Amino acid sequence: MSFSMKTKNELAREFPESDHCQLAELSALIRMSGTIQLLGSQKVNIQIVTENAAIARKIFSLCKKRFHIHTEIRIRKSRLLKKNNHYMIFISNEAGATDVLKEVGILKEEDGHRFIDLSIPSEYIREQCCKRAYLRGAFLGAGSISDPEKTYHLEFVTSSREHGEDLKDLINEFGLNAKIVQRKNNYVVYLKEGDQIVDLLNII
Repeated sequence: MSFSMKTKNELAREFPESDHCQLAELSALIRMSGTIQLLGSQKVNIQIVTENAAIARKIFSLCKKRFHIHTEIRIRKSRLLKKNNHYMIFISNEAGATDVLKEVGILKEEDGHRFIDLSIPSEYIREQCCKRAYLRGAFLGAGSISDPEKTYHLEFVTSSREHGEDLKDLINEFGLNAKIVQRKNNYVVYLKEGDQIVDLLNII
């Protein structure tokens, strides 16, 4: 098991007690590793994919506790040698996918028009505890960390530049010096200083 996987397993056991922190963490998880399926007639499904069973269980628990819905977990077996299975958490339109997207601040409406907003909702990160929960969800969703015995590197990968800039700014609110770089079609928010990586892990 990689150092990154061990770190995520430990973080997946950290369960936020308050409703607002649960919402902040789930909001980050969906933004980082979720896919919205458009069905027409303003209907949508949500699919969140992870290679980590502990993270899949956490998303299931957060949805059940925060939204009182039972999500479906599908396991896709890898056909490649030594490749991890993929766990797909599926929230159907019938189960309330639209309401979930609205609640986490991704699906918004203005003047009768719906649009997707991937920026971090300011109202969900007003408290320090919620900021920590959001960063934890972002790391669980699409973060990685190198083995500190080899090199110092921690990163978050997001497909949205706006979300990446917000994520960088949120990290730096804690006195850190995260930076952002474009890598193909994604944006990578990263830290390379060992002491700052330790600080961020303590934060989340």
